[in-house]
Amino acid sequence: MDSERIYLERLRKGSYKDFTYLYELYVSRLYAFSLGISHSDALAKDIVQETFIKVWIHREYIDPDKSFSSFLFTMAKNLLLNELRRQVNRSLLLEDVAFNEPGGEEEAPVERKFSLEEFDHRLELAKRKLSLRQRELFELNKEQGMSVSEIAAKTSITEQSVRNQISQALHILRKELQGYIFLFSLFFLT
Repeated sequence: MDSERIYLERLRKGSYKDFTYLYELYVSRLYAFSLGISHSDALAKDIVQETFIKVWIHREYIDPDKSFSSFLFTMAKNLLLNELRRQVNRSLLLEDVAFNEPGGEEEAPVERKFSLEEFDHRLELAKRKLSLRQRELFELNKEQGMSVSEIAAKTSITEQSVRNQISQALHILRKELQGYIFLFSLFFLT
């Protein structure tokens, strides 16, 4: 989008007005995306706020020739992954403390660790199995938070075609990520 490129160039030079415009343009979609993954209003608001703080702090490094939407939603996804990792690690630590207290279980629990980085890597590999159209529509809907009607308008295809392509993509990805079905469901089937 040419007008967005202009806003990004001015943002890079420190324009708070252009930052505010971009914030207002993306805040509700980014919030919906974060809420859909976290199921927590407070966490979703925190992720949106932290994402835009990072945008402001690192504004000089934004490339106006690349998709700002992809940049923004990738940053939010990474912040969410970090927060989920922190929560899981805290939960495992508390569980480990409880099992190792005097009078607790005789044996330590089986180590139950899953890697969010590994899931993200496997997801990228699995997305390579999708057609170009399926991947594009999946990313617009599930990673950038666009609605089916927004995607249909952007890509000039029918809403039903968008739904069908996303459904096929989810079917393929679900099969490819069977070992990560909990995380896949958490991120993409909500």
